[in-house]
Amino acid sequence: MTLLARHSPETATGFVAKTYGAIARLFGRVPNALQFYSPSPEILAQQWDSVRYYRDHPTLSQALLATIRMLVSKTNQCDYCVGFNEALLIRSCGQTPDQVAATKADPAAAPLNDKDRALLLFVLKAMDRPHAVGEADVASLRALGWDDRDLLDAVMHGARNTAVDIVFNTFKIERDF
Repeated sequence: MTLLARHSPETATGFVAKTYGAIARLFGRVPNALQFYSPSPEILAQQWDSVRYYRDHPTLSQALLATIRMLVSKTNQCDYCVGFNEALLIRSCGQTPDQVAATKADPAAAPLNDKDRALLLFVLKAMDRPHAVGEADVASLRALGWDDRDLLDAVMHGARNTAVDIVFNTFKIERDF
């Protein structure tokens, strides 16, 4: 059971209810991963803005972003986020359970194009060994066509996911998928 009380879609009022309406329109429901933030409407707004920003990102694919989240969460032992992103990769990105398992075992096996796979491995390096990232890493990604916004956005996505993993693990968020 989640350790913090939260507002359900049925009991939410004001800003939280309005935000839940937008979430439900996009996802068809309000997942625990977003209901969790309801005790702090400001944090809920930040998380919802981040979800929308990355969902509509002009260059970072949903498969790349979900793979980043799944692998970062695997390292951080956040079962909720690993499972959520596994399901997303299978249900929405067309990957098979075997492909997802292979990616978890070896990120270089991710069924992404070469450009996306290179950015994935860069983000994982940044999460694991940020001091080891250097100019050559950035130059190789630029040579593949990534720009500085993409690099910043991808690393920020991984870093934010680490923060979410810590919070979800701390407060024992319940699976709802």
